[in-house]
Amino acid sequence: MAKVHAILFLGGIGGSPVAEMVAGCHRAIAQDTIERAQQAGIFDGVILVTNGGQPDPSVVIEPSGCPFHFGKRLKEIIDKYDIETPFYIGGGSIPLLSSDELRALGQQLSSSKDTVITNNPFSADLVAFTPGRAIGAIQLPATDNPLVQLLVRQANLSEISLPHTACYQFDVDTPTDLLILKLHPGIGRHTRAYLEGLHLDTSHLEQAVRLFTNGDAQVLVAGRVGSHVWSQLERETSCRVRMLSEERSLHADERDQRGEVCTILGFYLEQVGTERFFETLAQLGHAAFIDTRVLFTHFELNLSLADRFYSDLGQYDKIDNPFAREFTQKALEAPIPIILGGHSLVSGGLLALIEVARLGQSGEKQGC
Repeated sequence: MAKVHAILFLGGIGGSPVAEMVAGCHRAIAQDTIERAQQAGIFDGVILVTNGGQPDPSVVIEPSGCPFHFGKRLKEIIDKYDIETPFYIGGGSIPLLSSDELRALGQQLSSSKDTVITNNPFSADLVAFTPGRAIGAIQLPATDNPLVQLLVRQANLSEISLPHTACYQFDVDTPTDLLILKLHPGIGRHTRAYLEGLHLDTSHLEQAVRLFTNGDAQVLVAGRVGSHVWSQLERETSCRVRMLSEERSLHADERDQRGEVCTILGFYLEQVGTERFFETLAQLGHAAFIDTRVLFTHFELNLSLADRFYSDLGQYDKIDNPFAREFTQKALEAPIPIILGGHSLVSGGLLALIEVARLGQSGEKQGC
């Protein structure tokens, strides 16, 4: 069986206190992933590519490089350590992946040939492939998103896509994802300790999630929602679901850059204003999960990262943009819980919340 090396890339987003809060969670998740990889007993080594500190003396630390280029740095690491079977994970990604699941994936990879395993073939956070030298046969990508497609098309590897479950699909991109993580029993000890230290208010989110087990309730979900999320909501919750899926791949298709993004909710909001908008949402459901990036792009707001993140947290008094500030305040004052976030909220985040609702008070971890 080929030797497998775990390779984590851990960057930083920083720039504001709220962005640093998310970055701190990424670091905690990376610590848990490293610990779980070591517990799995299948990896011959763990390499952390970062410009930060060293979380564990048993981990090999490599600098990210400046300027940073993902593909070039990954190839340099594979070549330097002559890695037969690379197992790449984004440092702040897939926080629900357990040591048992890492072991199973490592075993599957080590016994495979000419194969790439991924959690998402078009926007990957986990890319495990063999042989490692296949990295030399592709056009090296600046980010990890297209890596799988390049390995399939240019290195002729066979693709294995992992199931659409929370442990493979949930990623941490925004403060809303931190709220979701805090409710899930499957997070690691470092992440748990970090989140407890933030004193995040999850009351609105808990109120919304309780509706998943209520057969008389209805929830509204709006944004870039995939069919697999919709099907799991229909299959694994008791509530009725009102779904509005719009503008998927708005970044990949560069529709946002061309000013072509539009949404039914956005047109309605233009007509009636924020107060009436949220009154209407309360008539459509008992809670709403909204991917606000679609709305904000519809209005071509070009918000700062801090404004988007403070909106997720409902901290409207810290938002500079007047429209986003009013929108967030009215969402917080709405008669039903309104959960604001990005794409991860209405994708892997909802999958994780389904598990939270289903597990209830059992406290057991939901496996993949």
